[in-house]
Amino acid sequence: MFAGLEASVIDFWRWALSDLRMNTIRPMVAEFLVAKAVGDERPVREAWGNFDVLAPEGIRIEVKSSGYCQSWAQRELSTINFGRLAARSWDAETGELSSEPEVRADVFVFAVQSCKDCSRYDPLDTSQWQFWVVAADDIRGYRWNSVGLRWVQKHARGSVSWSGLRDAILHARDAGVTSDSGSTPPDSSLRSE
Repeated sequence: MFAGLEASVIDFWRWALSDLRMNTIRPMVAEFLVAKAVGDERPVREAWGNFDVLAPEGIRIEVKSSGYCQSWAQRELSTINFGRLAARSWDAETGELSSEPEVRADVFVFAVQSCKDCSRYDPLDTSQWQFWVVAADDIRGYRWNSVGLRWVQKHARGSVSWSGLRDAILHARDAGVTSDSGSTPPDSSLRSE
C-alpha cells in the first residue's frame, strides 16, 4: 500500500503498465520473454544496466523490440525498425557514463510482436512473437545505430520461436562474426542516427 493513499502497487500497475501493447511497455515484455527463455536468474529488471538479459553462461544479451500493431488507432501497420544499438556504458562504481557509445552485449535479440491483425494482438501469446538473434560483432562491424527488419533477417540465421531462442543465442555467441562486417549497408532499411 502507498503511505497516505488508499492504493496498492497493483493499482499503480493497472494504471501505468497494463497496456502491454504500448511501445514503451513492449520492450519490457520482450526482455521478460528473453530472460525467461535463457533462465536469467536476476530477480528484477535492471533498467539502467549496460545490457538487458544475462544468461547463466554469462552471455550479455541486448533485446530490441518492435511490432506492427500499436495501442492507438492506425491507418497502416507500423514499419519494423530497431534503434539505439550502441550507447554509452554506465559504470556503477564511478557513477559515470563512457565518453563514446559502444555495443555493450555479446548477442542481440531482435523481437517482433508479429501479429498483423490488430484486433487479435496478444502480447502474452509467445506464438505471436518472432525472434532473430545476431552476434554483437556483426553490429559492431557495421557501426550503425539503427537497422530495419531486412538487415536483421539478412544477418540472423532465420527467425526462431520463443522455445528455440536459448539455442539460437548460444549459437550466435559461439559463431561470432558471420557476415562481411564493415561493408556498405546492403539496403535502405539501414540508417544512422
